[in-house]
Order: sequence, then C-alpha cells, then structure tokens
Amino acid sequence: MPMQYEFYQVDAFTDTIFGGNPACVVPLATWLPDTVLLNIAKENAVAETAFFIVGENSIHLRWFTPEFEIDLCGHATLASAHVLKTFLGYAGNTMVFNTLSGQLVVTAANGMYTLNLPSRKPVPCTLPDTIQRSLGKQPTEVLKARDYVLVYDTEEDIKNIAINRQILDEINIDPGGVIVTAKGNTCDFVSRFFTPQASIFEDPVTGSAHCSLVPYWAEKLQKKEMVALQISERLGKLHCADHGERVLVAGRAKTYSKGVFWVD
Repeated sequence: MPMQYEFYQVDAFTDTIFGGNPACVVPLATWLPDTVLLNIAKENAVAETAFFIVGENSIHLRWFTPEFEIDLCGHATLASAHVLKTFLGYAGNTMVFNTLSGQLVVTAANGMYTLNLPSRKPVPCTLPDTIQRSLGKQPTEVLKARDYVLVYDTEEDIKNIAINRQILDEINIDPGGVIVTAKGNTCDFVSRFFTPQASIFEDPVTGSAHCSLVPYWAEKLQKKEMVALQISERLGKLHCADHGERVLVAGRAKTYSKGVFWVD
C-alpha cells in the first residue's frame, strides 16, 4: 500500500510569487531510504528539496539536489522554517535544525526568517583553466572557500556575465559553485551563482553562497550589516550581517503550492 506524504513548494528570499528561489519541503515522521529521498528530489525538479523530522528539542534537516545530498542550503532552510511556522503550528519563533553543517538556528519575526549560518571566508586562489576559459570577461579578484568567488568591477558586469556552460562542465574537479559578485548600484553588493554539471545551472538565490560573500564584503565595505541582491532572472533580496564566525542571512518567503505524493 503506497504511503502518502505532504509537500510544500516555497519561493524563498522574496515576497513575490515566481520570485526568489523555489524549494520543495517534505515533513517526515521517519526517514525514508536515501535512494527514495533522492528520487523524490529528482521528481520535484527544483534546485533543492528539504526533508525534516521534528524532534523534542531540535529538527533534523537534510537537503537533496536532483543529483545528490548537499551539506548546506540556505534557501531550503528558510523554506522549511516557513512551512513549520505557517502550516505545521510550530510553537515559538526560534527553530534549531541539526544538519550536515552542524546546528543551524532560524528566527522568525514579522514575516522575516533569519538564518544563523557558518562563516566561510574566501581566500585568494588561482582560477582553474577550465573556469577561466568559460568566462566571457575575466574577474579582477579570485577567491575560494567552498565555492569560487569571482569579483568584478560593476553590477553591470554581473548582469551581463557570459559563461560558456559547455566549457565549464568539462571541469574535472569539484569546484562547488562559481559565484560572481560586485558592488551594487542600489544595494551593498550583488551576485549570481552557477553550478557546473548540475541540472539547474544557475541557482536563482543562494543563501549558502552568502556564507562567503558576507565576510568578504563586510571587510571590503567596512560594514557589518548589508543588503544584497542576487540578480538572477527571479531576483532575491537578502539582509545580511557579519558576526565573525557566523553570518546572519534573512529574507521572506511565499508559498507557491501544497500537495501530496505517494511512495510505494
């Protein structure tokens, strides 16, 4: 007899439907096999599907792309907090998630969800030849933490960036993602995020990328609190703060759909 599960699709880091980054959220009572979780993520066909189980003192949270389980996903964490508060009657405004990246705390207040994430300050590095050849314009600065951080002069550079995916997909190391960023015209900084060899090449809004962007721009701009835009086609807005070993990344969320699915 197939088992029925609820799912929610939430647009994160936006207050507008069809904006921000869509994530699917699946509450569970017990864990399904990893192969089933991965197949559900493939079927959902969004960048990340979040699965969680609510415990007595914390929430066990995992994230899957259509290809594999990942160690950190900001927008799907925000989406999970939104589902807990909006649909599942979670008591209190602080949610503690146990994840592959350790304990993550999300605070809800006035429709805003603030994620307390690990800081991943990028350090200068040499750009691999494959990434360099894929870029229509070369960055002024190259750094790396989990992801490569490529710094450009202007917001227009980021809007108009040309990346040859066919070349970038030839990379034979795990580069994480490729972040391109610059100082913003109407905000503190802007960015875009690309993932080689992934089914979704450009991630619309990437909370985890700001684990590296926040410490970089905090030092560069000499500011502890900043507003960032990820200027993908869907556009996302993030309120950021640098707290040394941790970064705060806050945004809003909109529910797109709610439904059920069945697994044999």
